[in-house]
Amino acid sequence: MPKASSKAQQQAAGAALSAKRGETKVGDLQGASKDMYDSMSESELEDMASTDRSDLPETADND
Repeated sequence: MPKASSKAQQQAAGAALSAKRGETKVGDLQGASKDMYDSMSESELEDMASTDRSDLPETADND
């Protein structure tokens, strides 16, 4: 299952997961969280959102 590669990605997955569960409005999602909501299952989002943040960079390097 996918694991977040940055804190920003982990946070976006959490927002998308919240919308999937009906806890927040889908219309409130923007950018990566909206894309994740559309393309990932609830279990994939759970895995990504639950990634331990302690060793993650703030943003992913796109070299």
